[in-house]
Amino acid sequence: MKLDLNFPHFQQDLFSLSKTDLSTFIRTAKKIQKIDFSQVQQSSGLNLEKIRNMTTPSGKTLYSIRMSKSFRAVIMIEGDFIRFVSLHPEHDSAYT
Repeated sequence: MKLDLNFPHFQQDLFSLSKTDLSTFIRTAKKIQKIDFSQVQQSSGLNLEKIRNMTTPSGKTLYSIRMSKSFRAVIMIEGDFIRFVSLHPEHDSAYT
C-alpha cells in the first residue's frame, strides 16, 4: 500500500502527537506500507473497521484502523493509497 499523509487535518494531528504515539504511528505505518489491501483487511492487529455513520463530503467510505491498543486513525482507501484523514490517540474519538 502507498500512504498519503498530505491531508491538512491529519498533519495537524500528526505534529501534535506525543513521542510515544508518534513512534507507534511510524512503526504501524511501515507495517501497512509493506502489505496489500487484502492483508490490511485480514489483519487482526490492524482491525480495519468501516465507520458506518461517517463519509467524506464526496460520499467516500471512511475506515478506522488500529495503530495501537488505544490509538486509532481514520483513513479512506483510493486504489493503492491509504489516505490518512485524522489520528485519534483516544480510541473512541475516531467514531465521532
